[in-house]
Amino acid sequence: QVQLVESGGGLVQPGNSLRVACVASGGALSGKAMGWFRQAPGKEREFVGAIKWSGGSTSYADSVRYRFTISKDTAKNTMFLQMNSLKPEDTAVYYCAASSRGIITSELRRPGSYDYWGQGTLVTVSS
Repeated sequence: QVQLVESGGGLVQPGNSLRVACVASGGALSGKAMGWFRQAPGKEREFVGAIKWSGGSTSYADSVRYRFTISKDTAKNTMFLQMNSLKPEDTAVYYCAASSRGIITSELRRPGSYDYWGQGTLVTVSS
């Protein structure tokens, strides 16, 4: 059983940057893929990006490509989401998730492909 805890959310002005983190515990991440999703009020949860834990290959949604970067600290079982050039439309609760599907495919863009979820951290982009 993998437990995921996000942190680092907050209020940030448009154009600025923020980094959120996801710490995993309770199970091995090797062979898994980790993902970031977000959900804005009144909207469905949407894929942000994913990383293969072993190897580090990544995939991003078009809306965040070249602005957001996913990285990991394997020794600390921690995944990061670095968000640059933030826009008001990036405002959402950001969730991390773990999937036993260890290969980066289009399946990882679906919330249903993930087995474990964190509680989320709120990111608000506003002046």
